[in-house]
Amino acid sequence: MDHRIEVPEPDDAASVGRMQLRAWLQTYPNEAAGIDEAWIREHRGVAVTTEGIAQWRTFIENAVRQPDLLFCRVVRSGAEVVGILCGRRDEIVTLGPMYLVNEAQGQGTGDRLMNEFLPWVNGASTHLWVTDYNRRAIRFYERYGFRTTGERELWRSKLPNVRMVRESLLSDKVV
Repeated sequence: MDHRIEVPEPDDAASVGRMQLRAWLQTYPNEAAGIDEAWIREHRGVAVTTEGIAQWRTFIENAVRQPDLLFCRVVRSGAEVVGILCGRRDEIVTLGPMYLVNEAQGQGTGDRLMNEFLPWVNGASTHLWVTDYNRRAIRFYERYGFRTTGERELWRSKLPNVRMVRESLLSDKVV
């Protein structure tokens, strides 16, 4: 399947919200953590509401206006958004969110997204949060030099996340 990586347009906000909720429903259910479809819809269902779509629209508009501070790429399969990778540059660089729906995984699309993101990082130390039972994502980030820090959080008092960091790499710097 052909997956195109593009800078999103503000009108992609609703599609991004739908993809985000779909990715959560595919990725995060975990009986042991007490996370089921109802919990996900309660805590991430906002992505498909008027408010959530407006938040995505604002982020996309800001990323277009401030590409040095905000990074955003969507993955399309035909007209459908099937993935996203965003980043933010504040005091530190933060990777996230990054989602690919199941059918877009395992085809090199995540690697292609990282190959666009890392030059934007320009060698800076980069941080992210990842769900500790999402072993596939952790292995993916480890391939790109991220390591767990030991810092943990329970998002919304349930979702167990771990912090990963990729230390500054001079070899990534664009000169």
